[in-house]
Amino acid sequence: MRETPLSNCERQFILQAIAERQRLDGRQTYDYRNIKITFGTEYGCCIVELGKTRVLAQVSCELVTPKLSRPTEGIIFFNLELSPMASPTFEAGRQSELLVKLNRLLERCLRNSKCIDTESLCVVAGAKVWQIRVDLHLLNHDGNIIDVASIAAIVALSHFKRPDVSIQGEEVTVYSPEERDPIPLSIHHMPIAVSFAFFQQGTYLLVDPIEHEERVMDGLLVIAMNKHRELCTIQSSGGIMLLKDQVLRCTKIAGVKVAEITELMQKALENDKKVRQEGGKFGFAESIPNKRITAFKLDEASVATDGVEEQVEEIVSKAEPSTRHIPKPIVRAPGTGQIGEGIQNEWMIDELEEEEEDEEDIVPEPGAQSLGTDNERANRHTDAEVIQLSDSEEEEVVILEPEGTEKKGRKINSEDTQQISTNKVVPNNKNKKKQKKKGAQL
Repeated sequence: MRETPLSNCERQFILQAIAERQRLDGRQTYDYRNIKITFGTEYGCCIVELGKTRVLAQVSCELVTPKLSRPTEGIIFFNLELSPMASPTFEAGRQSELLVKLNRLLERCLRNSKCIDTESLCVVAGAKVWQIRVDLHLLNHDGNIIDVASIAAIVALSHFKRPDVSIQGEEVTVYSPEERDPIPLSIHHMPIAVSFAFFQQGTYLLVDPIEHEERVMDGLLVIAMNKHRELCTIQSSGGIMLLKDQVLRCTKIAGVKVAEITELMQKALENDKKVRQEGGKFGFAESIPNKRITAFKLDEASVATDGVEEQVEEIVSKAEPSTRHIPKPIVRAPGTGQIGEGIQNEWMIDELEEEEEDEEDIVPEPGAQSLGTDNERANRHTDAEVIQLSDSEEEEVVILEPEGTEKKGRKINSEDTQQISTNKVVPNNKNKKKQKKKGAQL
């Protein structure tokens, strides 16, 4: 994926700010961004932050066969990875031109400068040597990758310790850190790369350019140097012609910056060594301040509780009765429901169920009197008729008729029961007592 080009307005704004000796992040021309070094739990693991640019470095080792041309020297290998996690402009699994250029510059800066004693990595001449592998992973990209990568690589190599070995005849024994203390690498010096960006054909110069400044620059000059002001490597890119005075001025600036960065790196290594010896907290998780939201742990603060109960009793005794907490009565309105054991139900579901039961089909007992025709039912209803409902689940229909009437013995079918339910007035449960009294009087 190609990077999104800057618009003409953005480009002109950045160039005009540089011409006025101003930068987007408020720095001066020769100022570096803040550098932060954090070590991991294992030896040889660190994260270096330069502003928002962040690089993770991890060092590993293994025993391999040496090269035929150098049978008594160990092997050092550097691998820088640019993943889409750092920037959407990078593609996974594909080596871009920028990646190839950065890897070659790292090898010239660290391996070709002989900063590490490779002969000390030899175990058996021509048979076994240590191969040191430095893996660098770009976590976030905000410009000046080569400076951060060089700092992370040399700090990780200085922090790394290889396992101890012993030789008995042709047998090589590798000891674990629990059996024998690991051995640090032999480092002669610490080369650090410093980048300089040129604008408008070398008219303006900036140290430690950010991503937006790299997009509008005309050329880039990278100088690798150690604290002894020994030049390790120099590289110019962009096709810009530089004068001798410009290069000399850049080397003087690089010497000052390298001395400051080297001192910071040595302090970070000493602090980590001191913390590990004292048995304190170390590692990425422990390096986060405790009072932040992203902290994993929080320091416990002791609270004095002497005399708290007496103070509470005194406050409660002095409080007025009106200010004390009095539970408010719960007023249940009709049509409301509650959940819980022993709480009264106000949904009136029981009454609805009873009304539905009353409206069910009424089945008479055998031997009950027939109702006759419609005219006879109407006359009998006017004379005397009482419907009594039993308290049991099955409802009984009892019809009282005046003496002298003829009893017709026919069975009541389902249609007659439906007519009873439609023609007769069936009282509800609320008037049961009144119906019983009326039946008793008749």
